[in-house]
Amino acid sequence: MRHGDKIKNLGRTASHRRALLSNLACNLIEHKRIVTTLAKAKSLRVYVEPMITRSKSDTMHNRRVVFSYLQNKEAIKELFGAISDKVANRPGGYTRIIKLQPRMGDAAEMAMIELVDFNEIYGKDKDSATKKTRRSRRGGSAKKTESPAVTTEMVTPASDATPEASSQEGEATA
Repeated sequence: MRHGDKIKNLGRTASHRRALLSNLACNLIEHKRIVTTLAKAKSLRVYVEPMITRSKSDTMHNRRVVFSYLQNKEAIKELFGAISDKVANRPGGYTRIIKLQPRMGDAAEMAMIELVDFNEIYGKDKDSATKKTRRSRRGGSAKKTESPAVTTEMVTPASDATPEASSQEGEATA
């Protein structure tokens, strides 16, 4: 029985599994998107996301810790360079797994794992990326009722009212 065994062994010994995940992580960092089996993609997500989180603070300690996992200088440069700049404001969830069709030879479940910030297809447009909105449970009915009243006052011509009366109206609505 496998009670409490949370490690996906992938049918490999510990050293083989470490080498496999290290190579997959280096390829993901280098190419930003790789195609592999679904089980390997899910294991790779758990393996690589803490490294991306560490890359946000570029210290010698973090570089050495990540290097102990990857053993690839070029991947470290890419991770602490371009990738850390793109994910600086993201609070987590750096990878996306998309299921693909089964492999032809053995019908294994295939998946594409990619870094979220490097995909141009699903990329956000500039307006939504800069504008952050928050929704509250209370709704926004108070704001919606105020804005039409303000716009109707602006529509009234200034020639009908004196400047003193219009300033008093503005103070009453504010």
